[in-house]
Amino acid sequence: MAFQLSPGVNVKEIDATNVVPAVSSSIGGTVGAFNWGPVAEITTVGSEKELASVFGQPSDLTAKYFLPAAGFLLYGSALKVVRIADASHVNANAAGTATLTINNESAYDLAGHATTDLATWGSWAAKYPGALGNGLQVHLASGGLTAAWDTWAYKSQFSAKPATSEYAEQVGAPTAGDEIHVVVVDGAGVFTGTAGTVLETYEFLSQASNAKKSDGSSNYYADVVNKLSKYVWFMDHDSSLSDAGSLLDGDSTFTGDVVTSDTMTTGADDHSPSDGELQLALDLFADAESVDVNLLFGGLDTAAGTFTNSKYIIDLATTRKDVMAFVSPPTIDTVGATSAANVIAWANGLTSTSYGVADSSALYVYDKYNDVYRNIPAYGHVAGLCANTDNVADTWFSPAGQTRGAVLGVTKLAFNPTGAQRDELYQARVNPLVAFAGEGIQLFGDKTLLARPSAFDRINVRRLFIVMEKAIAKAARAQLFEFNDEFTQAQFRNMVEPFLRDIKGRRGVTDFAVICDSTNNTGEVVDGNRFVADIYVKPARSINFITLNFIATRTGVDFSEISGS
Repeated sequence: MAFQLSPGVNVKEIDATNVVPAVSSSIGGTVGAFNWGPVAEITTVGSEKELASVFGQPSDLTAKYFLPAAGFLLYGSALKVVRIADASHVNANAAGTATLTINNESAYDLAGHATTDLATWGSWAAKYPGALGNGLQVHLASGGLTAAWDTWAYKSQFSAKPATSEYAEQVGAPTAGDEIHVVVVDGAGVFTGTAGTVLETYEFLSQASNAKKSDGSSNYYADVVNKLSKYVWFMDHDSSLSDAGSLLDGDSTFTGDVVTSDTMTTGADDHSPSDGELQLALDLFADAESVDVNLLFGGLDTAAGTFTNSKYIIDLATTRKDVMAFVSPPTIDTVGATSAANVIAWANGLTSTSYGVADSSALYVYDKYNDVYRNIPAYGHVAGLCANTDNVADTWFSPAGQTRGAVLGVTKLAFNPTGAQRDELYQARVNPLVAFAGEGIQLFGDKTLLARPSAFDRINVRRLFIVMEKAIAKAARAQLFEFNDEFTQAQFRNMVEPFLRDIKGRRGVTDFAVICDSTNNTGEVVDGNRFVADIYVKPARSINFITLNFIATRTGVDFSEISGS
C-alpha cells in the first residue's frame, strides 16, 4: 500500500470469512469380477439398478462380487467400482478373432483400433471384454436405398430411409447419399432376456468423416456410435461401404443401397481373478489426492484360512489414512461353523490398525437375478451401515446395535455366534453379526482392528478423526504461502473453532482446544517456512457395556439411605 502524505482515511478489506468445508464421508469403493462394464478404471454408480446396467447382472461366478456391492447400495448412494482385469478377458468382435482386448475407452483410444484392419477385427466389437458380448449385432442401412429399404427388418425403427444429409448439401454435394442408419441388437437375448431385442438406434448419421450436426458436433457415424453406445465400438468400415470416411469436398458420392449385418463372437472372460489381479484393482484407490473414497471393501479371500487380500486392503487404508477398509472372513470358514475358531484365526493374521473393520460371518441372501440363495461376504453391508449412519445421524455415531446396526435384505447368518462366542470374537477385534429372535440381524460391535487400548479402537472415533482431519487439512490450504504472523494464526483459529463447536454441538466431541500462536509457531518454526497448529479433541465414546443393578430392599427403607444420594 502507498504511504499517505497527508491526513486522511484509508479503507482496507480483510476477508476473515474462511470456513472449514464439508467433506464426503459415505462414498464406497469396491473391486470385483463382473460380466460387463469397463475394466481397470473407477466407475461410480448410484443404485443397484445402475450397478446392473453398467456391470451386468450377476452369474454364479460373479455374484460374490456383485451382491456385496448391491448390499452397500441398500444403505448408501455412491459407490466407486473397479472391474478386475484378467488376461483371458477378450472382446467379442465381428471377425470372430479371439485376441481382441479393449478394457475401456482409454484403451480404445490409445490402441488406435479405429480404421485398422477389417479382416482382423471386423466392422464392430463389443464395448467391453467378456462372453456377454457374444451375440451382439449391428445392422446398417446406407443412403440411396431403394428395394433394400422396403425389405429391411429394421425399417420400422426409423421415420424415413437414409439419403443425403443437410451437411452434404451445404458443402455442395446434393446427391452424396452419405446418410446411414445404425441398429444395435441383442441377438442372443443376454441383456434383455429376449433374443432380437433392439438395444439402440442411430438415425441420419453420415458416412463422411467431417460431417457436422447443426450444433457443430460430429455426425460421423463412427464418432457418434463410439460416443453414445453402451454396447459396441466401431472398428472399421464394412467392405461394402467403399467410400465411407472420405471427406465431403463438393463432389463426393458415397456407397448407397447397402444393408449390412454383423454379429459379435469369441468374447471370453475368467471370473476367478488371482490375488495379484485383485490387488492391482485395489491399487486404483491408493491415491488419496485423486480418488475420494471413504468406505473401502472387496478384499475377498476365498480359500479357507486365508487373509492375503483382507490384509492388503487394510494396509492400503492405513497408508491413505482417510478411509476405512471393511473385511470379512472367507465364506467357507463361516458356513456351517459351530465355533468362532476359524474366524479368530483369520483375524489374528490381520494388521493391527484403526483403519480396518472386521465382521464375523457370511450373509445368506436372495439373488433375485438367478432365483437362488447365496452366502456372500458381509463387508458390503457393514460398510453400508456406516454410510447409513452418515445419513440418519453423523459420522461420529456408532454404526452398531438396534438403532443404526440393522442389516437389511438378509435371510440369515451363516454363523450366528452365542454370547460366549461373541466374547471371543470381540477380544479378537472382530465385530459379531448377530441374529436376535424378533429383532433381526444386527452388527453387534463397533471395534476397529487396533489391538492396543486406545480411543481409536472404536469405529466412531476413527471416523470422527478422519472427517476432522480431512476437512481441516483442506481448509488449511488457504494458509499456504501466507505470512506466519498473528493475523494468519488468528484467522486459522477463527476458521477451525466454529467447525469444532458445531461437532461438539452434534455430540461428536465433548471438548476441544485449538492452539495456534507464538507458543508453537516459534521463530525457528517461522524461519523454517512452517506453520503449526495443535488441535486437542476429547472424542465422544460409544457405550459398549451396560450394567443394570436391581436391588431388593425391605419395606419402609428410604432409597436415599441405600443409594447414598
